[in-house]
Amino acid sequence: MIQRYTLPEMGKIWDDKFKYDTWLKIEILACEARANLGEIPFKDVEVIKSKANYDIKRVLEIEETTKHDVIAFLTNVAEYVGPESRHIHYGMTSSDILDTTLSYQMKIAGELILNQLHSLKDALKKRAIEHKNTVCIGRSHGVHAEPTTMGLKFALWFEETKRNISRLNNAIESISVGQISGAVGTFEHLSPKVEEYVCEKLGLKPAPVSTQVIQRDRHAEFLTTLAIIGTTLEKIAIEIRHLQRTEVLEAEEYFSKGQKGSSAMPHKRNPIVSERITGLARLLRSNSLAAMENVALWHERDISHSSVERVIVPDSCIILHYMLDLSIKLISNLIIYPEHMKRNLNLTRGLIFSQTILLKLVEKGLTREEAYKLVQENAMKVWEDETKNLKEELLNSESVLKYLTKNEIEETFDYQKMLKNVDYIFNRTILKDEYYEN
Repeated sequence: MIQRYTLPEMGKIWDDKFKYDTWLKIEILACEARANLGEIPFKDVEVIKSKANYDIKRVLEIEETTKHDVIAFLTNVAEYVGPESRHIHYGMTSSDILDTTLSYQMKIAGELILNQLHSLKDALKKRAIEHKNTVCIGRSHGVHAEPTTMGLKFALWFEETKRNISRLNNAIESISVGQISGAVGTFEHLSPKVEEYVCEKLGLKPAPVSTQVIQRDRHAEFLTTLAIIGTTLEKIAIEIRHLQRTEVLEAEEYFSKGQKGSSAMPHKRNPIVSERITGLARLLRSNSLAAMENVALWHERDISHSSVERVIVPDSCIILHYMLDLSIKLISNLIIYPEHMKRNLNLTRGLIFSQTILLKLVEKGLTREEAYKLVQENAMKVWEDETKNLKEELLNSESVLKYLTKNEIEETFDYQKMLKNVDYIFNRTILKDEYYEN
């Protein structure tokens, strides 16, 4: 992934030094395990531990000839260790260190992302509480429907983030496996106890069954989970982009001092963070599709997955880590405009109370079809004439006044009555998660 979207703490997990350090660690741990089993002298392991090293430039130089990265690495390590290097990589295949390292990297990267998800959850909870009673219009098909609150929007994203935390926990558990099982996973030349020792030291579990590789359904689960999380962030971003439209302007990304929105138009304040999140979510989804394509390999292994994973695994982790960093700041600093929300609530001049009137008429004995027709007739007059509002049309309708008193009509047009169950919803979201005070 390009540097522009790479944060240091995630980027270092995917650089060559971290990778080679982990390869070396695995090789040394395997030697320790074999010494514990009495297969090689402890003194040789001490020599290996004291001398083992590598030089990235030298590894790449050797690879020019070998055309094999692991062999190039092992050759360079042997140059440092000397004769005792004969114990290194004994009974192992390249994928033993490649796949175990990749799982280790994905586990650590996943835990970084998990921490961010908890931070996002906290930010959403805080804004939900802050705006629990900030009334705004709810929209379906992009058209004004009935009132809701901004707090409920945040609460909705809060709940989805909780589900994403659960998904990621499961995906990290699934990918946290290693293998040191040899050429086709049969441990022909190596005791399974070596695998158990190495995995334990790395905080992994041995894969119960492997071939030459750890099976790629695990990787697909991890990357599709990252894509789902990215889609949640995109969902939030798209809502904010809509709310920031000039005609709406109910919410707006924070615009810092000195920031510029357009090279041509000095007045512009664009939702660039939300748009960036939307774009990067597309990359995560495309990468997850490639991960699913990697599951079906020939026999015990081919390398059609390898070139793909060198791109999609680090890129997906780096992208989502960056997106979450953006999203936490976006939510925490989001500017909310309650007065604009009130203005927009009145744009349709009372039409948002149409269902409430319909149900009152049903309560008076009309069939639903009769009540719907009666309300719609008056509502269409308001749609077609900007000088009219629904309350006045109803108050002047002889057909409606046969069933409802003027006082009953007046009482209908009350936002607070429509939102009487907001506390109930909060009690089963925010309060259910942990203690919450009004």
